Amino acid sequence: MKEVNFLDRVMEFEQQLDSMQKQFRELIGFVAEMTEENHSLRLENHHLRTRLDEIDKITQNIEETVRDERPKKLDVGEGVDNLARLYNEGFHVCNVHYGSSRKGEDCLFCLSFLNKQNG
Repeated sequence: MKEVNFLDRVMEFEQQLDSMQKQFRELIGFVAEMTEENHSLRLENHHLRTRLDEIDKITQNIEETVRDERPKKLDVGEGVDNLARLYNEGFHVCNVHYGSSRKGEDCLFCLSFLNKQNG
């Protein structure tokens, strides 16, 4: 009787090992997905920071040019056009989520803001 009990325990242990091995494979797959997503997000972040640096340089050049020129009346429509362009490129222009990606979804705050500016 002890021999049967021993074999049962060995078989149960083997099943537990198989289960743990399956869980380990799933964990490895999850870590691989997270690593790939992390790499993708780092790359996107790098591109966005590069783009932001370019925009900052352009903005600084414009500010220097404006300081050197006589004060002129600002065209408010141009600023609204720039915000509308940013919105169409997929970024929020509302004060709630300004600058973050819209991920293809419309934002009622942004649309309300743009409609107020055009009205």
